[in-house]
Formats: sequence, C-alpha cells, structure tokens
Amino acid sequence: MKALVCEAYGSVDDLVYRDMPGPVPGPGEVLVAVKAIGVNFPDGLLVEGKYQARPECPFAPGSEISGEVIALGQGVDQFGIGDRVLSLTTSFGAYAEKIVLPVKVIHKIPASMSYETGAALLAATGTAHHGLRQRGQLKAGETLLVLGAAGGTGIAAVQIGKAIGARVIAACSTEEKLAFAKSQGADEGINYKTQDLKQAIKDLTNGQGVDVVYDPVGGDAFDVCSRSMAWNGRLLVVGFASGRIPELPVNLTLVKGYSVLGVFWGSFTIKQPEDHAANMRELFQWFEEGKVVPVVDKTYQLSDGIEAIKYVTGRNVMGKVIIKP
Repeated sequence: MKALVCEAYGSVDDLVYRDMPGPVPGPGEVLVAVKAIGVNFPDGLLVEGKYQARPECPFAPGSEISGEVIALGQGVDQFGIGDRVLSLTTSFGAYAEKIVLPVKVIHKIPASMSYETGAALLAATGTAHHGLRQRGQLKAGETLLVLGAAGGTGIAAVQIGKAIGARVIAACSTEEKLAFAKSQGADEGINYKTQDLKQAIKDLTNGQGVDVVYDPVGGDAFDVCSRSMAWNGRLLVVGFASGRIPELPVNLTLVKGYSVLGVFWGSFTIKQPEDHAANMRELFQWFEEGKVVPVVDKTYQLSDGIEAIKYVTGRNVMGKVIIKP
C-alpha cells in the first residue's frame, strides 16, 4: 500500500510517499480501507519531533480517518465487511491507504454523513467538545471566547458553543476569518491584528470578563486572556499554534478567582471511554440536527500530503483540511 512516511524526524518537506507493507488485522482488530484523513496542526509538530509523542521511525503520521471495513480479525463480531466507520488511530498511521484498528476505538458513520465529514469530526471537533463539556463545563447563557476561531478546532468550538447555548465571541487574525466564524454562529468578533484584544474583551463583556476561553493559540493571546477572565471563569489550554508556550503568573488565578484547565482529547478518549462514547453520540445527534457540521476547506491527495500539512501549520485554514488516498 502507499503511505506518506516519516523516515527521520525533521522537516515536513522530507516526508516520503512510498510503498509500505500492508497491515493484517489481529484478534479484536479490523482492517480499514482509508477513504479520508483529517489533517491537524499537531501532525506537523509530530514529524518535526516537537510533539509529546515520538514514535519510532519510519512511521506514517496522522491520527484520524474514515473508511470502509475490508477484513476482520479473529473474534470480531461488532463490525462487518463493508461497514462505514470513523476512528481515532491508536499509534498514528493515518496517512496511508489502509490501517488496522482495534474495535474499541471505531464508530460507525451515520448514513447521512460523508467520509470527508467523518474524518473531520474527530480530533478537532472532539477536542472542542471535550474541552467545552468536560473541562470548561460551559453552560447556556455564559460567554465563550474562542481564539483562532477560524481553524479546525476553533470553528468546532464556535459551533459547539452555540449548540450548548452560549454567547460566542470569535477572535481571528483577519476580517475574512472573522466573517467565516460569524457565518458558523459566532455572535461577536475581534480582529486581534487591528484591535486591542484586552480592550475589546472588556468592551464586549461590560468589564466582567469571559466565562470560558478556548485557546489553541497560546502566546500573547493567552497572556491577555489570563487578565480578562470573569470570576469563576475557566481558561482552557488547548494548544500553542502561535509557537510560544506562555507562562502564567499564578497570582492572577488567586485574585480573579478563575481556573486554568488543560485539554488533551487523546488521553481523555483512553482514560474516560464512557464519557467519550457519550460525546460521540451527542456529536452525531448535533450533526443530524445541523448544529455541528465540520467545514472542509480543502481536500488533497495523499501524494500531496506535505502541502496539506503545510497549509494547516501555516495557519491559512478555515475549517478542516482532508486528505484522500
């Protein structure tokens, strides 16, 4: 089978599109013909050796797929040949034509959902959902500020915030991205390239601050938000797309009475599988109701996967990027 392979940690440009041995399912596993692959910001960090995990080379990056079950391992009766599924991968390997997965991580795709949407619903949308539901405990009527609101997980947070019933403020770097976030449900927008973020938050919240901040950006924006939280607020640490991991003056949390909470969806799916399953059921329901629908910005072929990763890590994306083998 063909795969996009990291042979040594380094530049994304050094990934190689080549043949790899076809996987064979073991007991409790299925073999899936990959139909769509979700591209995420950490994919580039993984290849560069800057991510939390460092799999042994060579490996195919990528962590979310949708596809068709084409072979069953011993003892598998929950799925059948031809089933349409989506899944988080257990050890990367998504950038390939085929992948073996344990049945415990696979979900059947609703009949109305395309493979492209299925591949886009997991990491970015799942992270936003877990962040706002389990970590942020977002409630209807609260104010949610989403940083990087036009990206894959940012736009998911906008949609999920509205589905929960929050007032959503989108923060983006361009007017085009702000317009996109508003088209997906954001009530207000802040262009943090042309506006003072701290003053804009103060103005939009009548000086009360924000109840929940969803922050996949880090850097300077985090610094501002750490001083702009409402009493009993929740500042969600999702990622560091800005390139700088900020440091928190912890006295701010004491004086302002807010919490700082880490959001790591991958570990959540393993440590809280029942909560993850409930989240997926809610996401599927919201999809059927048209409330949470991933927006696919661009689609690439697997052979052009390098360009797909660079498009996402260059912070150009509005919504999700998909690779199709």
